[in-house]
Amino acid sequence: MTKQANPPPQGDKPVPTAPPPPPPWRHWLWLAALILFIGLFFVLPATRVTPSVTLTYSHFLKDVSAKTVRTITITSSGSASGTLANGKHYTTVIPVQLAGSSLLSKLQRDGVEITATASTTSFGDEVLTWLILLLPFVIVGWLWFRLSRHGAGGGVFQGAMGVGRSKAKVFDADRPSTTFADVAGYTGAKREIAEVVEFLRSPERYRRAGAVAPRGVLMVGPPGTGKTLLARAVAGEASVPFFSVTGSSFVEMFVGVGAARVRDLFAEGRKRAPAIIFVDEIDAIGQRRSGAGAIVSNDEREQTLNQLLSEMDGFDPSEGIVVLAATNRPEILDPALLRPGRFDRQVTIPLPTLAERLAILKVHAQGKRLAPSVDLDVVARGTPGFSGADLANLVNEAAIVAVRHNRDVLEGTDFDEARDRLLLGRREGSNVLLPEEKHAVAVHEAGHALVAAYSPKADPVTKVTILPAGQALGVTQQLPLVERHLYGEDVLQTMLAVRLGGRAAELVELGQGSTGAANDLASATELATKMVREFGLSDELGPVGYPEGGSAFLGGGGPALSSRPFAEETQAKIDAQVALLVSQAEKRAVALLTQHRAELRQLADLLMTHETVDGSEVYRIAGVAEPESPQAELGLEPVKVAAGNKSSVQRTESSAAAGVAPFDERRGDWPR
Repeated sequence: MTKQANPPPQGDKPVPTAPPPPPPWRHWLWLAALILFIGLFFVLPATRVTPSVTLTYSHFLKDVSAKTVRTITITSSGSASGTLANGKHYTTVIPVQLAGSSLLSKLQRDGVEITATASTTSFGDEVLTWLILLLPFVIVGWLWFRLSRHGAGGGVFQGAMGVGRSKAKVFDADRPSTTFADVAGYTGAKREIAEVVEFLRSPERYRRAGAVAPRGVLMVGPPGTGKTLLARAVAGEASVPFFSVTGSSFVEMFVGVGAARVRDLFAEGRKRAPAIIFVDEIDAIGQRRSGAGAIVSNDEREQTLNQLLSEMDGFDPSEGIVVLAATNRPEILDPALLRPGRFDRQVTIPLPTLAERLAILKVHAQGKRLAPSVDLDVVARGTPGFSGADLANLVNEAAIVAVRHNRDVLEGTDFDEARDRLLLGRREGSNVLLPEEKHAVAVHEAGHALVAAYSPKADPVTKVTILPAGQALGVTQQLPLVERHLYGEDVLQTMLAVRLGGRAAELVELGQGSTGAANDLASATELATKMVREFGLSDELGPVGYPEGGSAFLGGGGPALSSRPFAEETQAKIDAQVALLVSQAEKRAVALLTQHRAELRQLADLLMTHETVDGSEVYRIAGVAEPESPQAELGLEPVKVAAGNKSSVQRTESSAAAGVAPFDERRGDWPR
């Protein structure tokens, strides 16, 4: 009994019935026929051959003189064969110079029966000759048949070369072992996608309510959040055929091949309906079509998209086929592809929250031996902004660190080292600083840490180090206790001051700036520009916004300067306001560090001695209580920035949502 169920009919249209697919073992018949032909070719001639011996010419003459040769058959090429008196068959070669009347007279005197024949080709030579002669006719006939059969559906390339066939991988009986249980978090996204599978498995439940299955579900989100993993889970959960194909597999150099492959894909889906078709990276073929007056267009991609639009919801819509698609760039997709009736649902899969990160870590930690010192909740809190792929890589890097230390049990320090390796890069033991450079880096990082410690709106400091890693000579790490989704102007002003805290410390303690603050200035300028241009936080410019654009999930800059939507006078005002915000933030940081200059020197000396200082020591030197997360707002246990919480640089998903670049010292703090 099959588990497949027919989808409900659309209105009064009859349910189409497709013929059953041909058995897969039919392709082995050609191999069996070939093996049988080869066997007969070698076996049949051998059954007609009698046992024979090969004689030299001298031995042959002795046998003739001894009257033991009964018959002989001589060919024009000099070879001879016959039978002996004992009934055995023999073969020999007569030299051409000696094959004359004297030999024939001797054979006649000794009573040998003589037969002469012309040289003939063997059975194998005859077959090979006929094959060579008939091969052009066979090829022409095959091409004629294929062109006649597929002339209206794929042209020469589909019929003759198979280029028009889709490259989809079909999961029917053998499906991936991944299920929804292997996908941690994302309860809402899994519920929406699971409804599609449930509709195809039990359509009668939805038919009673008059519900119709969605034709398409589009999954969008940043890279590494598990869109393809969800599709594999659907393939593992579904009891219907699952077709998996990438968007790039439709693109070829030949015009019309992509559209032919789309037709072939949906034709195969109709044969096995109900079925699910998954198109990964659909933006490869679903990009917005060229409008009027476009200079450059891609006719092949547009024809492929047009065929996809027609197959999903055209004059003859597909029945019992649901299309799943995934992309990182939904903003470039064609509006006709996103409308209801084609992709009825758009499921956003964002970066995981704290609870989801903890669940993902538990999934990836399965099969690994964890020491009692490992607290996955602490690891989850120390990885804000990490995607599911980042967390999987973190656990794997921690296992590699444990193996490097000749252990098979993962400890908490392994996760800390792995996180620093992913965020900061490899520790450079050979990158030795001069004494004055080491002191400058210590002052710089102490400035960042103290400005953050004395700013109530700043994220807590968890670790300060002057050990070189990657391109950074020193790092000040901050861990947000709450996951922000909205930034106020006071928080943004504090972020500007913290970013300029290193340069302010150099001005206060060393009396001059250095190249170590290059990236601090760049990131502060970028944040100030967003505050003025996009967030409307400038009194001079007013509540206007000029967003830079770019991908919603992949980042990227906006349009070129020549396409900016404002005048030169507005640009001058923006530049002036940005410079004002940055200079005011630097003045606040300088004033704060001047007031606490003794604490700045004490923290810098501690960094010179120990090279790495925990966040609790920073707050002890500053004389400020360590911040705690508000339990009432989050429903979580109060969390202190303790010594064990050596966390990552601030990388929050709320930063991406608000368009604010997070505080990140990974690329800064080194002379340029």
